[in-house]
Amino acid sequence: MVKHSRRFRQIVQKIEKDKLYTPIKAIELLKNLSSVKFIETVEAHIVLGLDPKHADQQLRSTVVLPKGTGKKVRVAVIAKGEKISEAVSANADLVGSEDLIYQITNGYLNFDKLIATPDVMPLIAKLGRILGPRGLMPSPKAGTVTFDVSNAINEFKSGKLEYRVDRSGILHVPFGKIDFSVTDLMSNLSVLYDSVDKNRPPGSKGKYWKSVYLSSTMGPSIQIDINSLKECVL
Repeated sequence: MVKHSRRFRQIVQKIEKDKLYTPIKAIELLKNLSSVKFIETVEAHIVLGLDPKHADQQLRSTVVLPKGTGKKVRVAVIAKGEKISEAVSANADLVGSEDLIYQITNGYLNFDKLIATPDVMPLIAKLGRILGPRGLMPSPKAGTVTFDVSNAINEFKSGKLEYRVDRSGILHVPFGKIDFSVTDLMSNLSVLYDSVDKNRPPGSKGKYWKSVYLSSTMGPSIQIDINSLKECVL
């Protein structure tokens, strides 16, 4: 049985049980209840009517949050020739070719995103067992396999993130920091909702949106009214 701290139990008492909050009220409540000594991340946990066991019900995409994530993203780039210079000019944190592949093979993973040009992907294939479990393997769907290296670096550093459903059909997506304004968090959440809705897999049948909860790193989850979230996007 999970044991919660006294601080957590006191916070939970301030949330009305079985109430569906509007997104704005939920964000305001999360901000007011935050009492830890670091800046928490605000996350959306979205239960979708998907069964990822079926290929046509898998959801994996990217979204650029207009107000950013609040996190400094370390971007590594594996490329060749002039694309290496392009990556350096675009302020990538780590740039290389076979040398970087060798470092990763030996366990160096001090980065959050790995971008690769298509011509080096055959060389990176052997890193699948290292990068795959950590969600770092470059993918065209995630926008991390591209010749437009400069644009990809700028997008990820300015707020682009990848999301995908887990085995239970649930999305867990960070969309800002607790010290963001309510307006900025709502802007990010609205864009996230719109992206998830527009990328509905072709095999999805029946009710797509089942439930949405918002939470902070050390705080409880608050269920929000999906209809009111939809209205914020329209």
